[in-house]
Amino acid sequence: MRIIFFLAIVFLIYSCSNNSRIILESPHSNTVSEIKIDNETLSFDLVFDGDSLINQVKLGLKSGEQSLLKNAKIISIEKSETDESWNTVIDKNKTVRNYYNQFIIKLGNETNNSFSLEIRVYDQGFAYRFVFPEEIKQITENSSILLMDDFTFWTYNGEHHNIGPEKLSTYKDEKIKNPVVFQTSAKNYFAIHEAAIFDHAPFELFKVDNGVIQLRQECMASTGVLKTSWRTFVLGNRPGDLIESDLLVNLNPPCKIEDTSWIKAGKSMWDWRVWGYKAADGFEYGLNTVSHKRFIDFAAENNIQYLLIDADWYGPEFSDESDPTSAREGVNIEECMAYAKKKGVGVILYLNDVGAKKFGLERVLKQFSDWGAAGVKYGFMTGSPKEKVLNTRKIVELCAKYKLIVNFHDNPIAPSGDRRTWPNLTTKEFCHAQADAKRSYWPETIVTSPFINMIAGPLDMTNGWFALNTAYKSGDRPKVFAEIPGTVAAELAKLIVIYSGCSVLPDAPEEYLKKDDLFDCIRQMPAQFDSFKVLDGEIGEFITVARQADKNWFVGSLTNKESRELTIKLDFLEEGKKYRATYYEDTADTHFETNKESYQLRKNIDINKNSVVNVKLAPGGGHSIFIKAIN
Repeated sequence: MRIIFFLAIVFLIYSCSNNSRIILESPHSNTVSEIKIDNETLSFDLVFDGDSLINQVKLGLKSGEQSLLKNAKIISIEKSETDESWNTVIDKNKTVRNYYNQFIIKLGNETNNSFSLEIRVYDQGFAYRFVFPEEIKQITENSSILLMDDFTFWTYNGEHHNIGPEKLSTYKDEKIKNPVVFQTSAKNYFAIHEAAIFDHAPFELFKVDNGVIQLRQECMASTGVLKTSWRTFVLGNRPGDLIESDLLVNLNPPCKIEDTSWIKAGKSMWDWRVWGYKAADGFEYGLNTVSHKRFIDFAAENNIQYLLIDADWYGPEFSDESDPTSAREGVNIEECMAYAKKKGVGVILYLNDVGAKKFGLERVLKQFSDWGAAGVKYGFMTGSPKEKVLNTRKIVELCAKYKLIVNFHDNPIAPSGDRRTWPNLTTKEFCHAQADAKRSYWPETIVTSPFINMIAGPLDMTNGWFALNTAYKSGDRPKVFAEIPGTVAAELAKLIVIYSGCSVLPDAPEEYLKKDDLFDCIRQMPAQFDSFKVLDGEIGEFITVARQADKNWFVGSLTNKESRELTIKLDFLEEGKKYRATYYEDTADTHFETNKESYQLRKNIDINKNSVVNVKLAPGGGHSIFIKAIN
């Protein structure tokens, strides 16, 4: 990480005046906010590219029953400008720029309690948090956000299809989950979320009136200085800007893992959904080491870095008698690990919260590490929201101690950019993963999840099904609980569009080999892409993403239930270079319900920076392009 420029000055000292206005601007003045303090009210507005987004955020803050803002005065303001670049371990881009103006506003009230309001203003983002002295151990924030208009919005919805488009005036529920994305009357976009959730339960948003949202959070510190998480406003001229934003990771502390060489992104085979699959040679997959070795062989031969061994490998996952430090009959973990190591494949082991708590989290993780595991998939964490935050942090830190990557499933705490600090946190099921919760998601979900859920962080959506016609209908695969709608061309494109530090492939090796020409695109995908660009898209309608892999590129497009024609400009390619493309496409009669597995390839198409590709997507379909540099 390098600091290009840094300036810190105390530029204004306030006396006893309690009526003050301060203008805060981003480095290029794209984002502007006016802080106002008037008797018992401390508030700010938010303007982006001349578009007024928020009329007022009226901050409410208490310690016990005492208002910390009653007769508050500004004691001092410290301004600094930071422009730095830092290299990621696993992320959407290799290098991240962190460029902002910071304002630390020291406040005091009539009881002489003093605390700080820290604000960072980015050209495409705004964030604030509170920092309190050690004598203040508990605070409650109850702030109201008055929007400028009755904006259209979409919001995260757990393991279900996301909510929206909605209007706040007609929204029936009281609670609004994070992240929430608003489209303004000027066609700009902003998202409200949270960064650096480490010590407290995540804040909650509630609709309290037309145009008014309330932010509520209780924070308590047992030791040290009490800091809230960052309240964030991600800003953009188009919905794709919100996905590309690095605001959340930039608001988190730098990496705390000294040696990160063992942390690797990748693709993973997965045993869970394949149980019961019968291959043409008579082999039937099950929960056993013979099956795991067959997965490992396929992974080693096809540029796949991991095998995920999911639930029940050490006994029924919810039984407190199932010991995750020993395997059940038929599963020889030591033999499996030795075989995987010889083949150059990492093994990720499932761990249920029940087993972790009954047999000791650190004891279990040490055993996984001693066996040679590469990572952990952690499922069904229980506890209050604050307990989940603290447990998530504990699990990630212990996994780092034992050199294990980690993937959280089953309604985890929202990603909050914490992968910068702990890059072994590769992905979360912060979404409706395909065929999970015993139901499938439909095409409209894949064109909302990137724009909403993926703002928070990497997603494990378990995309990449190829046996769309038979995985459920045959009845032979007991962990495939519902019909899977979609097209195989779309399943391929999802692996490009959805960012994840570990992309888990749900189908049987034999199903991928049946469509080897299509699977070859997955085979060519790197373990870690170098960049992530949203070329075009509208929430709930369609999306096109381009990702760089050294000198090559992958482009993926997806649509909702409607067929669609798209025009893709390849102006992101390098000037003067020649490229050759392969298109992976739906056919004229492909349909996500009635003709799922129909696809076609077009190969050896010469393209360059000036090329324009016209793409046709079937209903619920997709399109992928593998672009290979040839000079």
